[in-house]
Amino acid sequence: CHLQPKDAAKMPESAWKLFFYSLSWSYGIYLLFFTDYPFFYDPPSVFYGWQKGMEVPRDIALAYLLQCSFYWHSIYATAYMDTWRKDSVVMLLHHIVTLTLLASSYAFRLRGAEQGYRCLRNLSSSFPLLSLSLALPLFWFRLYWFPLKVLYATCCSSLQAVPNIPFYFFFNALLLVLTLMNIYWFLYIVLFVAKVLMGQMQEVNDVREYDVEESRRS
Repeated sequence: CHLQPKDAAKMPESAWKLFFYSLSWSYGIYLLFFTDYPFFYDPPSVFYGWQKGMEVPRDIALAYLLQCSFYWHSIYATAYMDTWRKDSVVMLLHHIVTLTLLASSYAFRLRGAEQGYRCLRNLSSSFPLLSLSLALPLFWFRLYWFPLKVLYATCCSSLQAVPNIPFYFFFNALLLVLTLMNIYWFLYIVLFVAKVLMGQMQEVNDVREYDVEESRRS
């Protein structure tokens, strides 16, 4: 396999993310579909019987540990290790918001909504980054199922189940910020598809990366 130098430099980053997303996706699928948790089919159940200080099951606590560890690493890796791209600032902000959401949802025992978001995100992230097939799963999982399953439960069902639920606006603001980021990345995919269809791209390139001319000007 003969890779260009810039592609070879990105191999460790891509291989690590493929490994983690595959592991996290598999564990998320197990929690959502092969256990007794009804979070996917009945999202409002996240809030049934909620109370402060309630115990977090070990299998969900393991998911939190896995995700928090990854996003702590990702903040450092995005800033100092990974290839810097046009969306790197947004990516860094995404990791900070996600880690804040993870830590806060664990502290206040809002475990199901966060687990649902991470699973839906990892489902779309498991596809190749520059494949035309990415557009459909990204739209389906992050821009359709995520608002339908997660945002509706946290914005509407939460108040019905727990009228005085703490930090309602804080959690939903973070989730809405993540939704805006998903729309932002989806536009990159649309741009990529448009360039391919219009013949403006002779070979597959990541539209988020700075081209050579831009790098020289900067």
